[in-house]
Amino acid sequence: MYAYDQFDRQLVSQRVAQFRDQTQRYLEGKISDEQFLPLRLQNGLYIQRLAPMLRIAVPYGTLNAEQLRKLASITRKYDKGYAHISTRQNVQLNWPKLEEVPDILEELAEVEMHAVQTSGNCIRNVTADQFSGVAADEVEDARAYCEIIRQWSTFHPEFAFLPRKFKIAVCGSASDRAAVMVHDIGLQIVKDAAGNTAFKVIVGGGLGRTPVIGSVINEALEPKHLLTYLEAILRVYNQLGRRDNKFKARIKILVRAMGAEAFKADVEKEWAHIKDGALSLTDEEISRAQSFFQPPAYESLPQQDMQALALENADFARWLQHNTHAHKVAGYRIVTLALKTTGVAPGDVTAEQLEVIADLGERYGFGEIRSTHQQNIVLPDVRQQDLLALWKELVELEVASPVVGTLNDIICCPGGDFCSLANAKSIPIAEAIQRRFEDLDYVYDLGEIELNISGCMNACGHHHIGNIGILGVDKKGQEFYQISLGGSQGLDASIGKILGPSFAQDEVPNVIEKVLETFVSLRQPEERFLDTFRRVGMDPFKERAYA
Repeated sequence: MYAYDQFDRQLVSQRVAQFRDQTQRYLEGKISDEQFLPLRLQNGLYIQRLAPMLRIAVPYGTLNAEQLRKLASITRKYDKGYAHISTRQNVQLNWPKLEEVPDILEELAEVEMHAVQTSGNCIRNVTADQFSGVAADEVEDARAYCEIIRQWSTFHPEFAFLPRKFKIAVCGSASDRAAVMVHDIGLQIVKDAAGNTAFKVIVGGGLGRTPVIGSVINEALEPKHLLTYLEAILRVYNQLGRRDNKFKARIKILVRAMGAEAFKADVEKEWAHIKDGALSLTDEEISRAQSFFQPPAYESLPQQDMQALALENADFARWLQHNTHAHKVAGYRIVTLALKTTGVAPGDVTAEQLEVIADLGERYGFGEIRSTHQQNIVLPDVRQQDLLALWKELVELEVASPVVGTLNDIICCPGGDFCSLANAKSIPIAEAIQRRFEDLDYVYDLGEIELNISGCMNACGHHHIGNIGILGVDKKGQEFYQISLGGSQGLDASIGKILGPSFAQDEVPNVIEKVLETFVSLRQPEERFLDTFRRVGMDPFKERAYA
């Protein structure tokens, strides 16, 4: 993984010192709330419903064991002993004290971490496929390009005050696990006609109040032009994006208003001025970035028969099937730790769990850990022969729920329990659904289903692209929930369609059950929920839900 150089350390250290001074002046009344607002946002600090919230950057979801241990220590010392994995692969603290935030940032800097650009109208933390570098279906490792984009975008003076926040995702696998179609810019690594690496550039995707699937404006961008093309896109957005209405300020609104072809024409015109300039990536620069992500010292291991391995234990077999994935190196497996224990907010992880996961990452891998936008944690390099021993330890740690990719692998924002923007609580809905569908045999029979929950239209829970989406709404001061069906985050991305009028909180599990019963009655053999919905449409689901 990327290691800080002297410039990185100096930059982050200076930022901590600056924010310490700014915070002290604010507490002394020398800086107003209005003046402090952009300063704290530039350092990932929000004021939530009950306490400040600090969002810590995890670039492209990659962490090491030392960083995990530091996060555990920070949650004990400055918070309530747990952290939260967000859908942006970041880590959030829900209970820090304002006056102690500079101390937290200083401790993070000790392990090459920060909170820079995790909020504000700037280019946010670049996200990626959590299986980057190890996925069996990988075209090319996305992380080197994510790092190049991170270095280009950090403190970029022209893009520090964009019309609105800006999110970039990169995926280097055939299966899109980074939701590139619903980002401001999505980059899908492909091979061009000659077999060379290229980027499919998708622009203007996004969720929130106006969910939009992005438009492809370049089918095969050469890597050397990556930064110049991104710069051109951002310049056009910065010039033409609306600033008079924050609800219409995202690039998706601009692309939609102009039309993808007209937007592309403006980008190409701007690009012509800088295409072969100083931002052009040389082979040496790309190689330098790739050098940070070289494969670890894999052993030469035989490929084991996973079916034979599953005979060890029925519970282990379930976990093996759902929580492990094919690795590009023979004899290894990718392991997902499900932070989806019933009764615990999806994505929450305790200090004790963080410390043990750090140990496991070193003992069963090469000390690298990944966070995912599904709010789970990944150990990317586990020897197949160690899977049973690892599983036993994960069971003890309560992160072995064999639900990855199923109905109970719920994405859920913090909702009204924490967020000041939320219209309704999200966490109790997730728990109610998990309890309703505790029968794993039934859950497995349903097959692949993505269920996402957001507490408001900002869509931090990605409800728009859940196969089943749940949105908290305010209805005359009461918390109600709107259901949508048919969303998808993949390369065939789609925005879910609203089922109908919203439901009271206690009705939601019943409605979900009716939706699933309808699916079971209509599906064809081996058909996924999404495929069935696309084939039969909304009407049968609506009729059953409101019967």
